[in-house]
Amino acid sequence: MIGLIEYNWQVRDEWLDWCEMLSTEQLYAEQTGGAGSILYTLFHIVEVENSWLRAVQNKQDVPYIFEDYSSLDEVKALSNTLRKEHALFLRTDLDAVLNQYVQVSWDNQIYQAKDILHHLIIHEVHHIGQLSIWARQMNKQPIESHYVGRQLKRVEEYI
Repeated sequence: MIGLIEYNWQVRDEWLDWCEMLSTEQLYAEQTGGAGSILYTLFHIVEVENSWLRAVQNKQDVPYIFEDYSSLDEVKALSNTLRKEHALFLRTDLDAVLNQYVQVSWDNQIYQAKDILHHLIIHEVHHIGQLSIWARQMNKQPIESHYVGRQLKRVEEYI
């Protein structure tokens, strides 16, 4: 599971770097079939990951507001800052956590931690697919999404 999280982090960084070639209008243009704009989608990925991972750690949710992180540099910085905190957690013994039950502040249901981690992986991959479609609609080459052959940066390297 950690390998897929590392994959998501690497691909997210590549998408954030890819965005540097876009105009402000392209970054903020409302897209069809997604969370909103390209930049908002990347922010959304970071914010959702943070909320769920804090819940798994039994920490209070700290919601972030897009208007406070509404530039590409701010979204990159937020992603990097939160990732350091999450990398510290993920390098612990996850086996001890995976079967624990988690209650989140925004939902009445109780979830197993392993299901939350699976959700996070799928959530980001889903949005990566949307970003790829939007890139092609702009006649731009999307980030390669393949897993095989990637030299993944390990969780420990983010600390």
